[in-house]
Amino acid sequence: MSSKTAPAKKSTPKVATFDKATYHRWFKEMVMMRRFEEKCGQLYTMQKFGGFCHLYIGQEAVLAGMVTAIRPTDRLITGYRDHCHPLVLGVSPKNVMAELYGKLSGTSKGKGGSMHYFDKERNLFGGHGIVGGQIGLGAGIAFADKYRGEDHATLCMFGDGAARQGMLHETFNMAMTWKLPVIFIIENNNYAMGTSVERTSNVQAVHEAIASACEHVRGGNGPILLDIRTYRYKGHSMSDPQKYRTKEEVEEYKRQDPIEQVRETLLKNKWATEAELDALDEAVRKEVEEAVKFAEESPMATAEELYNDVYHQKDYPFIMD
Repeated sequence: MSSKTAPAKKSTPKVATFDKATYHRWFKEMVMMRRFEEKCGQLYTMQKFGGFCHLYIGQEAVLAGMVTAIRPTDRLITGYRDHCHPLVLGVSPKNVMAELYGKLSGTSKGKGGSMHYFDKERNLFGGHGIVGGQIGLGAGIAFADKYRGEDHATLCMFGDGAARQGMLHETFNMAMTWKLPVIFIIENNNYAMGTSVERTSNVQAVHEAIASACEHVRGGNGPILLDIRTYRYKGHSMSDPQKYRTKEEVEEYKRQDPIEQVRETLLKNKWATEAELDALDEAVRKEVEEAVKFAEESPMATAEELYNDVYHQKDYPFIMD
């Protein structure tokens, strides 16, 4: 009588549970991002600031889930849809808004504008206007950390359109060869400008995926790639008429909006009341309005400011004052 080996039992993935405080934080972070970006859209159409303007509306769950999964010392680099990254890292909405206005009180003294946010204190390395340009830079940051023996993870975020750049393949090859502690994150919002690629995003799933990825790269196992499915409500930029999709498609996604999902969880668990969440939303709106007032009243940069922070005199002694 022949014996048969019993099939191995499939292990059930362990699902993390999150407390009231975490859900409150996710809700507040996403509401702030949503209201800030809605206000940016209004201000841009009023010509309060120039250049291009790419809104993050609909993708908030990606950053909300990310920020609770990383350490403050970890590095972050992204593309030009970057207004919300400094917000979720703790930069005051006032300074973020002032940067959009090109004011001295902005995070980069007004030199970055909408597409090039940077904050050294919070390890935010931009905001990059070249599609996919941040992919190689992200690997470079991770290389520097590994070279110095520092225990940091670098999160390099880019859209599904940027994933088609040649830079990606060369960078992935080098990152794997040198086992760099970098997490490549595709914010797959279903559209590369106007070219449809399909979707969904859950803030809890984002946290778990990024936390697991951080553990992987910190362990010296090399880079990892996350494809996070999300969706953007607005066009590629403010000048995009969005003729490539229907209103019905956008409404379909709104029925699974991550902000509403977290709101329902808070209410279902009796962690908050409708009145409390409405009050939080109103407080965020007020904070955004205060940020606009701050930006409007902040001083414009002078012509002389163009020459500041461009070169380090110690490194370039031949540059005259």
